[in-house]
Amino acid sequence: MNIELIANLSYVVSAILFIFGLKMLGSPATARRGNLLSSLGMLIAVVAGLTAEGIVSYEYIIGGMLIGGLIGAAAARLVEMTSMPEMVALFNGSGGAASLLVGWATLYGGDISTFTAVTVLLAILIGGMTFTGSLIAYGKLSETINSAAVVFTGQQVVNSLILIGILVSGYMFAVDPHPESQWLYIMLGLAMVFGIMAVIPIGGADMPVVISLLNSYSGLAACAAGFAINNNILIVAGSLVGAAGIILTNIMCKAMNRSLTNVLFSGFGAVKQGKAIEGEVKPISVEDAYYLFEAASNVCFVPGYGMAVAQAQHVVKELGEILENNGAEVSYAIHPVAGRMPGHMNVLLAEADVPYEQLVEMDEINPRIENVDICVVIGANDVVNPSAREDEDSPIYGMPIINVDKARTVFVLKRSMASGFSGVDNPLFFGENTRMLFGDAKESISGVISEFG
Repeated sequence: MNIELIANLSYVVSAILFIFGLKMLGSPATARRGNLLSSLGMLIAVVAGLTAEGIVSYEYIIGGMLIGGLIGAAAARLVEMTSMPEMVALFNGSGGAASLLVGWATLYGGDISTFTAVTVLLAILIGGMTFTGSLIAYGKLSETINSAAVVFTGQQVVNSLILIGILVSGYMFAVDPHPESQWLYIMLGLAMVFGIMAVIPIGGADMPVVISLLNSYSGLAACAAGFAINNNILIVAGSLVGAAGIILTNIMCKAMNRSLTNVLFSGFGAVKQGKAIEGEVKPISVEDAYYLFEAASNVCFVPGYGMAVAQAQHVVKELGEILENNGAEVSYAIHPVAGRMPGHMNVLLAEADVPYEQLVEMDEINPRIENVDICVVIGANDVVNPSAREDEDSPIYGMPIINVDKARTVFVLKRSMASGFSGVDNPLFFGENTRMLFGDAKESISGVISEFG
């Protein structure tokens, strides 16, 4: 059978696996299988592409699979759940860099048409932006650089000049496309600088949106690279990733009641704002918390990034089972932007084998939260901050939140009174029905479990 025909059939199989895999990622119950199907589809596509074009022999393909498999296995085992957002940012950056290199390599294949030159430009431009933007996102998420928004006078003018430079250099390259063109290097440099400038004015609280947007960029870069090398499956895969990323970005923006333009250009988090918070903090001991848990008939856990830091998901699940056996109804309220990447809390709870049916979305829990005896906030801050609902001067005003303050009692598990990743103070901590359980969340919950005996 013709090797090209086999490759095209393999591409069709890969595309089908991508589509079904992406669909399965829409539910926690099927996400793992969806990820496996998509990975299998990509493996088939890569092997078919390399063999059909006669690029490398099977020995190199097998060697690459073994090396990549070892790196992937090591990352899966060694990277902590708290570092997952940073790893996703690096994945996005790697995808952008790969598309950039594929597009660039196309220039060495001889004379190219104007259309191909344009697709190469797009692959290099979007890939370069994605690469450097993802590195900045990684730095903010890992807090190796300041997670707050970085804004300065004349920032929009600088960005406009960079964009004009990209357009001019891109046009000059397209007129005479060749790999040694100085205009190509100028455009590449400006694209990478633009990626940095696009992400630094975005504050830490908006990082989940940035992660999904950069994911979309990496898909678009791959799509452009697919057009550059005339590879159908790369076009399909890039389009799927790009579209999925845009849809997810839109969902995240709606969850914060903000437009994408506002997220990208508002400089959110640059300065703390809002009304001064007055009130008295009311700490509670593990023993006193136990008595309230023991009498509760409806308990709702609200996880945040602090749960990932404390690695408390397993003891939270254990406490949930104890409360169920004690006759309580247990649920887990998930805000769309809780954590530092889309689906962060879902992944944490799935790791602890929390039943999917106990995970409740924000819009579902809010109408009945007044009937909840105890809301347990574990390391969450912005997604339960009442100032988003009440304080028009707050930077997060208008963002939909989980209304935990309307529950009968609120337990907030924190190490200290420090504000969250966005730097916005939270009046919930001073509420009349709020009790602060200070300390490591895992140790605190373990202490409650031991009280149940």
